[in-house]
Amino acid sequence: MGPLSIILIVLGALLLLSVVSPTLRRVWGFHLLVLKYMLFGLGDVLRVRPLILKLSGKRYVRLTRPMALRLFCEDMGVTFVKFGQIIASSSGVFPQPYVEEFQKVLDRVRPFDFALVEQTIEEELGESASRLANIQAKPLASASVAQVHSAELLDGTNVVLKVQRPGIDKVIDADMRIMRFFAIIARKVVKDAELFNPVGIVEDLAGTLIEETDFRKEANNLEQFNQIMEQHGHARVHAPVPQWDLVTKRVLVMERFYGTRVDDVEGLGARGVDAEDALVEGMQAWFQCVLFHGFFHGDVHAGNLMLLDNEDLGFLDFGIVGRFDDIQRYQVTDYMIGFATSDFKKVAEVISQMGGVSDGVNMEIFAEDLKEVYTPLLTMSFSEVNYANIIPKINEVARKHRMTMPKEFVLITKQLLYFDRYAKLLAPTLNIFTDPRLMMSMMNDIVKVRQELSTKAPN
Repeated sequence: MGPLSIILIVLGALLLLSVVSPTLRRVWGFHLLVLKYMLFGLGDVLRVRPLILKLSGKRYVRLTRPMALRLFCEDMGVTFVKFGQIIASSSGVFPQPYVEEFQKVLDRVRPFDFALVEQTIEEELGESASRLANIQAKPLASASVAQVHSAELLDGTNVVLKVQRPGIDKVIDADMRIMRFFAIIARKVVKDAELFNPVGIVEDLAGTLIEETDFRKEANNLEQFNQIMEQHGHARVHAPVPQWDLVTKRVLVMERFYGTRVDDVEGLGARGVDAEDALVEGMQAWFQCVLFHGFFHGDVHAGNLMLLDNEDLGFLDFGIVGRFDDIQRYQVTDYMIGFATSDFKKVAEVISQMGGVSDGVNMEIFAEDLKEVYTPLLTMSFSEVNYANIIPKINEVARKHRMTMPKEFVLITKQLLYFDRYAKLLAPTLNIFTDPRLMMSMMNDIVKVRQELSTKAPN
């Protein structure tokens, strides 16, 4: 058998495997898309791409590296878009041009065809789909896992319809196989890889995506949040109410909210409302979810937080939630007390209890380093704090002391950064660690929680 025959057999085997293996198809797709954007970049350099677009009557926009990476992630789909969202919410960790570019994948991902929306509704709801009327073909929002359309029930009730992207389960499974492979390689060859735990990140992402792709779980999260708000007397804070007879794994019909995004300063200004009080109550409500219930909204980017037309605050999209057990709830209270009182020795001890530092760390030096980094957060208003400077310093301390944080605490930090952004826009003089409304409420809640958990406190 000659070399040509062997090559043809190998190519044939790869082609056959590509047909039956979603993972291999994704590998091919990955490399083809890398080639595509390399050619686009070369076309910009050689001025060929502007000419082609001009001749075809299309507008030319130079393809920057952040834009190319964002488009690549969108082409690859849900899993890579999720990584893009991590970049978008990590100012100070990633270069600012990338952070700004990936803001576009928070709630403006390319929509899929409306015919597929209708097909999914029919497959999932069956005869119950007849209860839906006037489904608008143009989506209200299009995200990595699903897109949202406005609709009405037969009785005239306005609702939104969340429909999962077709074939997403197979794509996620294939992508996770690829990412696990690269994570294992990174763990072995990248210096200090254990500090960011690449395998753990991939596994956490896999778990998050599995939960996000079952809308029945999200409907339960919506209901639990509303029950917590009612229990704690937050009459102005809501999540959409699900229509339980129109909820399946891939379709979620729920109450429609009308209002203004919390980062739309111009829109809020035109309404003539002071959003600071609503923001403070929203933060109080969010902290109470964490402290009393070990349950919290884990993705409060601006597309998921609205000042409603009646000036209530609406939390949307409960596909990602954080959960703490009782021991972790107690540790959160320790951490918050230490942080708010500038007791950085306590903060260092809590991080150590959580397994965030290795044995042999000098706790005195660790506490001093934490004090240097975190003190600005306690002494400045949100408008004065520059997270682009602070977060790299936090990362530097982490590397110095080989510190890691559990994923739930990282998730909390991410939400605080979101709240920070809104506070800078809506209440620039606010500091959550000195504002009396927040501090009095938070400390009272901490006392109650510690009394409740006193028998379960860590030794």
